[in-house]
Amino acid sequence: MEPFSVALAPERLWQAINPLTWTQNGGQIGLVNIALGQTARPDIERTVLNDVGSYGRQIGRIGDALEVLIRHFDSKALDAAERDALTILMGQLAEIRKVKARARDAD
Repeated sequence: MEPFSVALAPERLWQAINPLTWTQNGGQIGLVNIALGQTARPDIERTVLNDVGSYGRQIGRIGDALEVLIRHFDSKALDAAERDALTILMGQLAEIRKVKARARDAD
């Protein structure tokens, strides 16, 4: 009598791994990838990110500049919803400063 056996997988498992075929044409390279959309000039975008600053840094600087303008802006002519929008933005910018301060303190 022959022994009972069950094959749950092929006898040999293999996968060809060739780094020369790895490209960034839609394939995932890292553990976490973020698709930022299409751009007409990816070379310029890459240079800006490398030489000027990340998206977060750029948005942070825009927020800092907006905060200066808001502080010197006379909001009397705005309606309540518009004033609320500025107040909410100022609150978010204050929260960002707190997060940055905590990160600096932790370092």
